[in-house]
Amino acid sequence: MKIITVKKIENAVAQLAREANLFLRKDVLTALKKSYRLEKNKRSKLFLKAIIDNAVYARKEKLAICQDTGLPLVFIELGQDVRILGDFKQAVIKGIALGYRKGNFRESIVSDPLLRGKPVYQGAVIHMDIVKGSKIKITVMPKGFGCENKSQLKMFLPTVGIGEIKKFIIEAVKTAGPDACPPYVVGVGIGGTADYASLLAKKALLKRIKLQRGLSPACPPKQQWREGTVSGLERELLLQINKLNIGPMGLGGKTTALAVNIEAYPTHIAGLPVAVNISCHALRSATAVL
Repeated sequence: MKIITVKKIENAVAQLAREANLFLRKDVLTALKKSYRLEKNKRSKLFLKAIIDNAVYARKEKLAICQDTGLPLVFIELGQDVRILGDFKQAVIKGIALGYRKGNFRESIVSDPLLRGKPVYQGAVIHMDIVKGSKIKITVMPKGFGCENKSQLKMFLPTVGIGEIKKFIIEAVKTAGPDACPPYVVGVGIGGTADYASLLAKKALLKRIKLQRGLSPACPPKQQWREGTVSGLERELLLQINKLNIGPMGLGGKTTALAVNIEAYPTHIAGLPVAVNISCHALRSATAVL
């Protein structure tokens, strides 16, 4: 049995909240750089350069990558052999507030969703999984709402063909257009229930971008894939989405999306939930293991 104090959790969450907002993930930055090299549209290329430069300056000057420091999502994998001394949930919430305050990040959270009121630092959405072992894995992902507002969910009949699912996902990106700050990373959740499919779509954004999937129609797949496999569907969707010609900030070009990541889960025989959760180019997350 491993004992972890809530103070240790609070400090870890605070540090992750700062790191996530200041340091763009390496896989995202690498994907942006590859998109920049491939892009032919001059205006889009210029904007990709600005995104890359912004990430470099944010890291160097310890400034937030984006003024929208989002609603913090905290994903926790709690080892079943860990004992927490104190209120775990409150430690996470306090850690988020501490990290945001120390980082001088924008207060973007309203305590009452209907009455609104003055924005504060206090607030986080926590998702927890119980896993084997004696460690805690904590991931903080600040989710901006320009892209969060473009989320979509559809409850398909189980008899639907794969073509209808692909059409729904592509249309979700098309509907988002330039409004959610492309180039995007598109998270897709398939299966479970309505709420779980939406969670899967968010978790899909935590998956590292695999550049071998191809970043644009200019990068054709090197291997054939079997229809219906997750990896094949990811690649096919990415190629189709990048043919939309939305491009960085809607300026056109080869890169509307950097990646499409899919998470799938068993579901009921009578249903087929599919959720889409889009991230802007500032896909931020930081992870620590205690």
